[in-house]
Amino acid sequence: MAAAVVACRLARGRRRLPPLLPVPTADVTISVVIPARDEAARIGPCLRSVLAAPAVTEVIVVDDGSRDGTAEVAASLGAKVVTAEPLPGGWVGKQWALRHGVAAAVGEMVVTLDADARPAPGLFGALAGALGRYDLVSAGPRFVCDGALEQALHASMLATLVYRFGPIGQESPPPPHRVVANGQCTAFLRDRMLAADGFALVRDRMTDDVALARTLAGRGWRVGFLDAGDLLEVDMHDSVGELWREWGRSLPLRDVTGPGRQAADLAVIWLTGALPVLRLAAGRPTGLDVALLAMRLLLAGALRGSYREPGTGLLLSPLLDPASALRLTQATLRPVRTWRGRTYPAAGRGAPNPSRPAPDVGGGPSDLSSASDVSGALDVSGGARTARPGRSGAR
Repeated sequence: MAAAVVACRLARGRRRLPPLLPVPTADVTISVVIPARDEAARIGPCLRSVLAAPAVTEVIVVDDGSRDGTAEVAASLGAKVVTAEPLPGGWVGKQWALRHGVAAAVGEMVVTLDADARPAPGLFGALAGALGRYDLVSAGPRFVCDGALEQALHASMLATLVYRFGPIGQESPPPPHRVVANGQCTAFLRDRMLAADGFALVRDRMTDDVALARTLAGRGWRVGFLDAGDLLEVDMHDSVGELWREWGRSLPLRDVTGPGRQAADLAVIWLTGALPVLRLAAGRPTGLDVALLAMRLLLAGALRGSYREPGTGLLLSPLLDPASALRLTQATLRPVRTWRGRTYPAAGRGAPNPSRPAPDVGGGPSDLSSASDVSGALDVSGGARTARPGRSGAR
């Protein structure tokens, strides 16, 4: 049964939407918002790429209590720096920073980027075009991995997402409770997001990108997750250990998925990904195991476009599927809610209720805009993969 479920999900890849194509200009003004906490060593390449894009009207870096000079680096490169107010209780830092950034933006359209993103200039026009069909768009990037082992582990973890949710760019949208998104790059119209106060709706979620997409989809928003591998690259982790620790903790999507669905997803990953490899290693594979291993190798080939330099790591990635299943299980049973020196209380189980407005915390969007100005926003003149929860950004 699990094999049939995975086969049906992978079959959706036969009717995917085409990848985003570069568009040099856009018919709307575009603000790029980058939430950042201790990103001085990583934010430079991102800012240089964005500032070189002619379609971008302004670039805002929201400094969320950085201790390493992130604001100074951003300002020296020509970005507008907004200093987030002290984090209130009940909020995760990234959502708080994004809410400040959207309130401070002047563009009709907002693109949010993580500091480890490397966009091509044509990305922003392409996203503007996609917003003619969707209300919220997130882009699947091309990943940068350092070495075969990191690529193998990354591709194995990525395969767990494909096995659970299918490929990106699906022609038919999934139901709201199965929507996924990539918070490393999202786009939306500023006024509509301010009216919804979307980031307040998911203020306490560690998997903020998927929480936002599911909540807004439940409220009738058209949410698109599109392939932008030719226009966006992401250098997500610096080592295999960091990949195991940081991405592995968010893969279960625990705070946006109910216990029953979590159990079903874990069963699918263990039965169709880990078990065939373990039985092959034990010298006792069945015919179904061989078929599942063949399907997994085909997926590894299909994932070549998800990496800047696909290599032997992709071919070896199925061998690490038991390790990825173990990490997924570990993070499901023992969730981690710490990030960049902050520890957050446990969020409510399951996806946020899209029909229940969030209580008012820290003022509405208009109040926040004024507060951002008063708190000393520094205006310095001088302006780009595949679903995975982001490493960087302010949390």
